[in-house]
Amino acid sequence: MSTPFIGKREYFPGIGRIPYEGRESDNPLSFKHYDAGKKLGDKTMAEHLRFAVCYWHTFCNTGNDPFGPGTRDYLWNRSADTPLARAEDKLDAAFEFFTKLGVPYYCFHDNDIAPDAEDVVAYEKNLKHMVALAGERQQATGLKLLWGTANLFTHPRYMNGAATNPDFAVVARAAVQVKAALEATVELGGANYVFWGGREGYATLHNTDTRRELEHFARFLATARDYGRSIGFKGNFLIEPKPMEPMKHQYDFDASTVVGFLKQHGLDRDFKLNVEANHATLAGHTFEHDLQMASDHGLLGSIDGNRGNPQNGWDTDQFPSDLYDTVGAMMVVLRQGGLAPGGVNFDAKLRRESTDGEDLFLAHIGGMDSFARGLEVAYALQTQSPWERWRAERYASFDEGPGRDFAQGKTDLAALRDLAAGHGEPIQTSGKQERYENLINQYLAR
Repeated sequence: MSTPFIGKREYFPGIGRIPYEGRESDNPLSFKHYDAGKKLGDKTMAEHLRFAVCYWHTFCNTGNDPFGPGTRDYLWNRSADTPLARAEDKLDAAFEFFTKLGVPYYCFHDNDIAPDAEDVVAYEKNLKHMVALAGERQQATGLKLLWGTANLFTHPRYMNGAATNPDFAVVARAAVQVKAALEATVELGGANYVFWGGREGYATLHNTDTRRELEHFARFLATARDYGRSIGFKGNFLIEPKPMEPMKHQYDFDASTVVGFLKQHGLDRDFKLNVEANHATLAGHTFEHDLQMASDHGLLGSIDGNRGNPQNGWDTDQFPSDLYDTVGAMMVVLRQGGLAPGGVNFDAKLRRESTDGEDLFLAHIGGMDSFARGLEVAYALQTQSPWERWRAERYASFDEGPGRDFAQGKTDLAALRDLAAGHGEPIQTSGKQERYENLINQYLAR
């Protein structure tokens, strides 16, 4: 990808391939921390982070919000007379952006990349046409698809959910899109397939049979899994937790809820979690918490990198810039040995007031640098500092003697009682939280 992709026209003139120039550079269109080829351990930064750009916020979002229309009038949205021709232009703009930014992956919903249609045959035709063109662009640039998915939340037919809809006709219509999106993902060599249950939840319990809806959700996922495997998809299926919005309550509330659901229905061998930062914070957790809960069960598959705004109670999808968040995230990822075949997808959008094409680059550069710096600090903390030794020492009493016997299930409750009676009151042991916080600050300053 040394030469940026340019289609019929150049959509970002004056911007070339974004270089790494280091911390001292004053060039805003350069990376200060993300050095793709830099090695940390046995992997390069690019291999650790596996960055992806999302199609929806980056090329489809125009800055509209509930209080007003869009503020960005991108050329690819107005340069042709038909929806399909505009989709072709948008594809060219996307691959130009991907290659100039220097990311290895991208992600899309079916209706991001191709025009929607209520007629099933027309919808499938549109998607097949655009997938063929995307395959040509991938071949020309070396770009790969991190994951594909289907938009089962925008169309009014999904106002009561898709897989959990009380009307079977809607469930069947949702299957049309999932089948087509799975086929598109396989054709484009996608490494994962995501289910984001945008309206899989309820607005009121007065009219909702939650048991049946959850059973139907599990049945739908199993059916999709079986079809995906039958057409050669070998990657991970991913569930993306979210607590609320647009529904009052989403069935995939947080990482622990999704883990329990997958295990209950025997889906955890094929499904993992795609954890988004802003969704975790909306659930009342930290980003690091939901990553850790998924990782503890061996089910952390991929990351949507963004952040929320503590003054707003909704999913603001801002680009990540908090280094404490990215350090915590990368500590979890490094401990589990990496994210592959998942990655870090920027499910983030420009602010409504940011209206230039250049702003798309600036936002992604900042997000990539934030995760790259988080990776550097997390790697140094784990390999050069006493951090991991301190954590291990807190649990040393379970590594030998009666503590080890208990951890291995060799001690009954009566024996624990006798041990406590002979031991006396336990000595108070500090958790030393401030010591860890100070160490993070020390390594961030390096």
